[in-house]
Formats: sequence, C-alpha cells, structure tokens
Amino acid sequence: MQRYWIGHFALTAFTATTLSVTVAQDLRPKLHTNEAYVEEAMRATSLAVNDPIAVFAFVLDSLRDRVNVYPTENYYYFSFIHNGTRYAGNIRLAASDRDEGKAHFSYYKDLSEWDRNESVSYVLLDASQGVKVEKVDRLIYRLTHKQKSVVFNLNDLALVKPPATALGRNERFLGPIFDESAIRFFLVYNEKLRIFHYILDETVKVADDLVPVKSISRIVIGKRTGFAFYRDQRLDRKILIGVFEGNARVNNYFDGPFDQLPDNFIEGETLREILVAVDPKLKGEIDRFGIYRDGNRRYAIVPYLHYRTEADLFAFHNCATIKKISANSYYNCFVVDDRTGSARHARRR
Repeated sequence: MQRYWIGHFALTAFTATTLSVTVAQDLRPKLHTNEAYVEEAMRATSLAVNDPIAVFAFVLDSLRDRVNVYPTENYYYFSFIHNGTRYAGNIRLAASDRDEGKAHFSYYKDLSEWDRNESVSYVLLDASQGVKVEKVDRLIYRLTHKQKSVVFNLNDLALVKPPATALGRNERFLGPIFDESAIRFFLVYNEKLRIFHYILDETVKVADDLVPVKSISRIVIGKRTGFAFYRDQRLDRKILIGVFEGNARVNNYFDGPFDQLPDNFIEGETLREILVAVDPKLKGEIDRFGIYRDGNRRYAIVPYLHYRTEADLFAFHNCATIKKISANSYYNCFVVDDRTGSARHARRR
C-alpha cells in the first residue's frame, strides 16, 4: 500500500512536471529562421497570379476551416512568395455589403520605397464568381468556393469602452479599433474643436515596447510598430501623434490605424454626420461609413504625422507646452494641419 502510494505520488509529480514544462514551452516565442525564408524564396512555385479567382482559390484552400479576422475594417490579410516575389493582399468582409453575399479580394506585388508601382489585382466575390458568402451569426460569416469552406470570425469589440479618465469633456467616443499591427485604439471626436484623435487602448496589454524619446519623455515610440504617442498632460492617456513614413509608403501592417475604422460598431448616421460637420463639402457625397459615391474612395481620418526622425515629432510638444496655449486650443496641438495634406483627404479603398 505504501509502495503504491509512493508510486502514485511519483507519477502525479511526473505528470505535473510534464504539464508545467509543456505549458512553459507553449509560452515561449515562435522561432523564425533565415533558413526557412531563404528556402521559401528559392522554391519554384506554380500559381496563375494574373487570375484573381485562381489566387483566391489558393488562399482559401490554404486556410484553416475557421479563422479570426482581427482588424476592425474586417480585412483578413495574407502574403506569400511566388517564384522569388512576395505578394500581399486581403479578403475583406465589408460591413457595407457582406450581408448582400459579397466579399472583396485584392492582392499585389509587395511595395517598396524604391518602387512605387501600385498595380493591384481586385475582384468582387459573389455568386457570379462561384463564391458563396453566408452570414452564420452576428459577426460570423462563411465563404465557400467549390469544395472549400472557411468560417471567418470577425472581431467583436462591442463591449470595449474607454475608461472615463481617457475621455475629455467635449469628446465623443466613436468606437474601438483593432489595427492590423495588433495595437488597439479608441477613436475619439472632439465636438468643440471638430478634430479626431486615436487614443491608445491600455485596458489590455499593449503589444509593443513603448520607448521614451530621450530629449522629450512625454513622447514615446513603439519599438516594433514605430507608432509615436504623446502622454497627455491633462488626461491619463496616450494620443497617437506619429506613424513612421516608411511604413505608410509601403502600406505594411504599421501604416497607421486610418484604415481600420470601427465599422462594426458605428451607430447609424453618426460618422457621416460628424464628417459633414468637419467638412460640409461632403454632404451628399459619402455614405454612413464615409465611402464616396464612386465606391472606390473613403474619407481618411489621419490627424497624425508621417514622420522620419524623432525630431519631426518635437513640434507637438512645443505646441502643447507653450505658455500662451489656451485650454480650449490645447488638443489642436495633436492634429496635423490640413495644409500638410495628411489630415483630411480621401484614401483608396
């Protein structure tokens, strides 16, 4: 009896140790090697890259039966290397037409700063293309092409709200944003000043290392993303003030949250009414998502700077700390002037 108890205890201890080791291994980072990258780049592949439906079929066939769409404009991003060239693209289940049985598919040769060729292959996916788009449940959709079906779980952030300490007296919360960079934001509109801010969501762990700028500690920059924030002097929050220009130029995952608006959570005509208040010329030109009548462009909310060096960001601090700045004008310091062409313009969808 005693030997059995000892053996049982040893087995239990061994099992517990094994489980703890397994859990520890699961929490370790994933390793990516240059060897794997080189071999993928050198691998000869066969794909009709000039045929959007053929490329869509390849992408869909390569996915699991159920996937998660994190970005809040409902883009499912992907990339692949074909005969030495990297391609990037997305499947999008847009809030404006997914319930009509439509999805959007686009891809292109990966961009670089030295080559601005922005040729994009695009196709609207629906029954005419042999693609079935079904609503399974709230924010859950199934795409089927031939024998392959994939369920797309859209990101449900309906219950995500900013803390009271992160909203100013004249500010209105428009919705939560999950950027493809894995950084979360609150989109906020100042009704008095008619300006927007992207506020860092710190109710969850921020997936970045925010490093203070040596000369101005109120400015912090994400080591991974390059996102620059200003630590507000009046509220407990960080305001997005900069996105690294190189990332914006090549349209990668760190090009800023302007293309991840909270479409699933915008109530009624709220956004359209605000955009028209900001720019009356938009009246009759946009729908409730800010999409222009031609369907190819969307109003871009870009109050932050596309910066090259840390010094480019100092103007925000200089403005915020000037003695003559009034309480009413303080938050104007964190919006790029329209004359730069960054704050109010249309973006291609």
